[in-house]
Amino acid sequence: MKYLFFIFLLAGFFANAQVLNHKKEFTRQDSLRGTDNEFRNWWNVLRYDISVEPDFDKKFIKGKNMIEFEITGNNPGKIMQIDLQEPMKLGKVKLNGKEVKKVIREGNVYFLHLNQKFQTNSKHKLELEFSGNPRVAKNAPWDGGWIFTKDAKGRPWMTVACQGLGASVWFPNKDYQGDEPDKGASLAMTVPEDLIAIGNGRLVDMSQIGDKLEFVWEVKNPINNYNITPYIGHFTEIKDIYKGEKGDLTLNYWVLDFNRDKAEKQLVQTKDMLKSFEHWFGPYPFYEDGYKLVETSHLGMEHQSAIAYGNHFENGYLGRDLSESGWGMKWDFILIHESGHEWFGNSITTKDVADMWVHEAFTSYSETLHTHQLFGKEAGNDYVIGTRGKIQNDIPMIGVYGVNQEGSGDIYYKGANMIHTFRQLLEDDDKFRQILRGMNEKFYHQTVTTKDIEDYMSQMSGIDLTEFFNQYLRTTMIPTLEYKINGNEITYRWTNVVDKFDMPVKIANSEIWLFPNSEWKTEKLKDGWEKNFRIDRNFYILMKEV
Repeated sequence: MKYLFFIFLLAGFFANAQVLNHKKEFTRQDSLRGTDNEFRNWWNVLRYDISVEPDFDKKFIKGKNMIEFEITGNNPGKIMQIDLQEPMKLGKVKLNGKEVKKVIREGNVYFLHLNQKFQTNSKHKLELEFSGNPRVAKNAPWDGGWIFTKDAKGRPWMTVACQGLGASVWFPNKDYQGDEPDKGASLAMTVPEDLIAIGNGRLVDMSQIGDKLEFVWEVKNPINNYNITPYIGHFTEIKDIYKGEKGDLTLNYWVLDFNRDKAEKQLVQTKDMLKSFEHWFGPYPFYEDGYKLVETSHLGMEHQSAIAYGNHFENGYLGRDLSESGWGMKWDFILIHESGHEWFGNSITTKDVADMWVHEAFTSYSETLHTHQLFGKEAGNDYVIGTRGKIQNDIPMIGVYGVNQEGSGDIYYKGANMIHTFRQLLEDDDKFRQILRGMNEKFYHQTVTTKDIEDYMSQMSGIDLTEFFNQYLRTTMIPTLEYKINGNEITYRWTNVVDKFDMPVKIANSEIWLFPNSEWKTEKLKDGWEKNFRIDRNFYILMKEV
């Protein structure tokens, strides 16, 4: 989610030191983290139990991660890869209670030489101690890491934002998006007793340890590594209940104590958001872990069941309407967008970050659907069409596989307009809704590929979307309808398209469709249409009279 914020703060739509363009020369370090390689593909993470104690003044952390894992395949070398980025250091390593003697570091990766024969389907526990001064975020969440800052009263305020950068920036783990802990995770934080520590899911324990407090939070569901996040500060809690499709959903808002009044007024929008998203996408995916929002010093992130929020309790995106349509000022951008990721990104997660369009395109389109629910379909159309001004078509939306690299920042609003165009092809909002809900049911709490989503949408729509996705996902070309009008006849064709692209389009203010391909076609127009011929604005295409 972080790149969305970055691209709108810069003149260019997509520029980030951590995510480079397709001309980058990739290294072994990129491949080690970006692939399910021979040091990873034989074991599956079942659970993380993480403990951490930060030192605010020294910007230092120490802790432990207990990884429960299962053997899923053969590995003759018995070498296990654990990711932990420099300058963090791995301490003592134990497997099933016995110390692992041979641990070799290679950059941001440790190789554990386990020298043990594992039975397939057997389960084991790996205990990893870690410590160091983690990378400090220079401009969170875009240039991320640990955040050591102070609130408006000069008191310590800490958290982490590490999407893209990876959770291994602060704790050791299998930092691969395709392997989430099946049985969830816990996060124990030891902090000075005047501070409150918040984590994902629910608080399961709090205890006094000398002059400090330990807070233990737990999620029952699978979770992305980069979503596991500590929030530490002078918080106060606001509680509520949403009566949703699966019953009572607990709502908990943790905000800085002096912002409580503003938060209580602004966050009433949460129930409208949940009503919209449950209507379109199906039940909130994490009822067991609750819905939580935590105030942060940075703008926001989609941390599962603990949304990071820093939009200053105002509508729009830091008070601006990104669509320039007016509708984007009717609701709180960070609340809506980051919460949309609970369905797309957190419940449905891509195995490879090259496919992150799945997270961002559908979540960006959730903004349109929410606008539709609140203010009507044309308002939603205005909103998504208004975002087209942010599209750059610089590089394709799909990134490079196996090296931890996303595609273009167009995964947000080009992605949303691609989905909006698909919606037009259906001509049936009920069917569109059932496809979205069905997607969240079929891929509930799963990791997926682009092909999984393409195949599902083609199957459920009854439309062969091969060229549609090849066009919008894999090229930077905008389909261009060339046409010429002679009397009451129109001659037209597609240009700037992939081979065999033949997407039909609808004439504006009519029920008449054109079926162009790359060859010229001629048809008669209804009397008078030649004076104001145009394609329905809801299709993301260009028109060129020749």
